[in-house]
Amino acid sequence: MKTTLFSSVAIIALAGAASADCPAVTVADMMGVDAGAFPQQFELAEFEALAGCTLEFSANPDAAALHARLQGSTDLPDLASRLPSQPLVVAPYESIGVYGGTLDMLSNATESGTTDLMSVRHVNLVRYSDDLQTIVPNVASSWDWNDDFTQLTFHLREGHRWSDGAPFGARDVKFWYDNLALDTNVRENTKDYVLVGGERMEVVVIDEVTVQFNLPAPKPGLLSHFAQSYAQGFQPMHFLGQFHPDVDADADANAQAIGFEDGYAVIAAYYGGSDWMDTPTPMLAHPDLVGGMPFGAAPTLESFNVISETTEGRHYVANPYFFQVDTAGNQLPYISEMDELFVSESEVRLLKLVNAEVDYKSQALVLDYAPLLLENQESGNYTVLLEPEISMGAFAFNVTSEDLAKREVFGDLRFRQAMSLAMNRDEINEVAYFGLGETQQYIGFSPTPDFIGEDLTQHFANFDPDRANALLDEVGLIDIDGDGYRELPNGEPLILNLQVATQGISMNMVQLVSQDWKNVGINSTVKEVTTDEYRSAQSANQLDVTMYTKGQPLAIIIGSAALWLPPFDTYFDHRTAMLWGEYVDTDGASGVEPPAYVYGMIDDIAAFQGAVVGTEESAVAGESLVRAMVENLLFIGTVKAVLPVYHSNNLHNFPEFTTQGGSFLRAYPYRGPQWYLTE
Repeated sequence: MKTTLFSSVAIIALAGAASADCPAVTVADMMGVDAGAFPQQFELAEFEALAGCTLEFSANPDAAALHARLQGSTDLPDLASRLPSQPLVVAPYESIGVYGGTLDMLSNATESGTTDLMSVRHVNLVRYSDDLQTIVPNVASSWDWNDDFTQLTFHLREGHRWSDGAPFGARDVKFWYDNLALDTNVRENTKDYVLVGGERMEVVVIDEVTVQFNLPAPKPGLLSHFAQSYAQGFQPMHFLGQFHPDVDADADANAQAIGFEDGYAVIAAYYGGSDWMDTPTPMLAHPDLVGGMPFGAAPTLESFNVISETTEGRHYVANPYFFQVDTAGNQLPYISEMDELFVSESEVRLLKLVNAEVDYKSQALVLDYAPLLLENQESGNYTVLLEPEISMGAFAFNVTSEDLAKREVFGDLRFRQAMSLAMNRDEINEVAYFGLGETQQYIGFSPTPDFIGEDLTQHFANFDPDRANALLDEVGLIDIDGDGYRELPNGEPLILNLQVATQGISMNMVQLVSQDWKNVGINSTVKEVTTDEYRSAQSANQLDVTMYTKGQPLAIIIGSAALWLPPFDTYFDHRTAMLWGEYVDTDGASGVEPPAYVYGMIDDIAAFQGAVVGTEESAVAGESLVRAMVENLLFIGTVKAVLPVYHSNNLHNFPEFTTQGGSFLRAYPYRGPQWYLTE
């Protein structure tokens, strides 16, 4: 089962009639050139054959000067030595761009709200095109599946180089998998997406540009994982390998020579215990060592290199070894620099957007901000688009709370049913979402797949305060002191502490929900916290209620099981039942044993990912998965609506997003390297 590529016979036949100049094809004007095997991009030989030309390459005239600002940089060779033999040819959306400029961006903090900028420069083996359905080549030029989806082979690009000029190849993929993803000294708990049904894969280097994943069972969604995840399927073996004891016998000595305790300490500094791409570099994490180190940031395949980092932000310059060119032969990216400013206060971020100090923003933009942004877009010379969101705001009660009295109540299904029935979702839609949304129960999948019916999408999603009150009475939550609020069965006050990270959920909605719950006698306090504070408290099992946007499309779930395995997502997302997750991760050595239906979900997600989408086997496993999640109301859904996407009118080749959200890694499908700036 091979990817569809332009036939080599046709390439040879057409290449014979090639002319010197290639047409500057754009998505808006294909100039008579037929589309290639994949939308909006071509392999070099494919483009030259279709256009009947030979592409000549040129680079940013400031490439050498930009590269010289990178710590540890060396002299830059000519462009022909920097590009792979078959670069990826990208058709810009509207026009061939111009070089230069700095893309100004905002993040919340070092590891908070950074996905926006990361998604502009990100690469992985493959990616989703902007239709969010078609997987297209990226770092890999092609791939093959065997017939039963137990073997996936990637073909890389000959001559592809890391940002320091070192060759990139199949060994970098195997190094990532064997020595980082599976090494418990690097990552204590192995991520589910590098396993198949809980078992490891085998990664085989066929040759320098061919790498094969051999799976213990079918997992068709593995390709989808590489298409949308920030978790890159490769790391620089020539760089990190010198500090890994299984790769280099002198790993510890190499590390000590640059001021680290041992090799694993260096790997932790550059790669961390997770594969989140924006963990602090040694520039920030070890500023005392940086001056004496021969390098700052690790080599990358992304379109930009980080050259400086402080507690106030990061700065990047274009990668002169980047593997993409436009249809006129210009090496991408067009933009020379990126500046990322950390601003933790939501009001300050909003003011900077209104004052047009930012070129692009979508992450942490909730609909609460839309009226002010829309009102000022003409004077600010920016555009705000309201795009459909995939995820929606959801709430979860801490069924493994450290407070045993609360744990007993939160763990009672009748309580969770009552709290869902107490929500006036129609009012939430009108007030917080301007009537633009649809009310729905949380089902995990978004949009709703064909195998899920309304009995699940609307399960306990109606507004019924009378029934909510009756259920709360059954649970034993009674107003003992007559103050209008219910006490716990042991007589102690029940006050829900609602900590809100506005990066992930609307404050207006949380306040409405809080009032709805007060109306049935459940008291609460609402407090805004930073995203880092929220994530830390959530991970430490300190929150009564977790709340954040949640939900993923089927295309993501076939490759990532995180939504369905306790604690039901990653550190950066919306989780609950932390102690259930600890119990599963430690095989019962610590934590709290989850109920039987959770183990059923673990089996169901493995079956779902092992089946081909559209088959009866897939539908049966998927429906069982959703039914367990919904009928137990681990997460309570609200309203799915639209969210703002902001961009400067000086930012060009910027398309209308298909959706606003993190499921497909924000701007990644919209090809940030072909964006360009004008004054």
